[in-house]
Amino acid sequence: MTHDLVASLRPLLTAEATAEAHASGAEPGDLEQAVWLRLLERLETEGPPADPHRWLRCAVRAEARRARRRTRDERPYGTEPASAAEYAHEPERLALAAARHRALRDAVRRLPGRCPQVLEALLSPRDLTYREIAGELGISQGSLGPERSRCLGCLRRLLTPEVAAG
Repeated sequence: MTHDLVASLRPLLTAEATAEAHASGAEPGDLEQAVWLRLLERLETEGPPADPHRWLRCAVRAEARRARRRTRDERPYGTEPASAAEYAHEPERLALAAARHRALRDAVRRLPGRCPQVLEALLSPRDLTYREIAGELGISQGSLGPERSRCLGCLRRLLTPEVAAG
């Protein structure tokens, strides 16, 4: 029974998790894992849901909301430690800054679609305006802001595991 339920829900869960992941800031696989865990907990305590497909959609949305809250509540440090400024030109600090810069550029290159070009243009030392960037990329100036936001969200999700591992 459990095996049949899991097999029947797998395609729907994959589709729902993929659809909700982008807006929640979570990986689709993480959402799927959390929902499978919720289903197993439910099967152990209450048994199978009366309407498994509806339950699954609600569970995915609930997990996505949790992920959004978690992302919203986690705040990076605003500045480097106070002593960093006085040691900024030491070789170790310069090497670390160069490594961070390389890691950022590598992550930008791994982004999907047009995101590498958008973020490279935004990071350009030429300090291009939105109009200039839109012209270079062949997109409308009005779509550059939403595109930038989407790309920064992708970059944030891509860097989060790397920052946590560091």
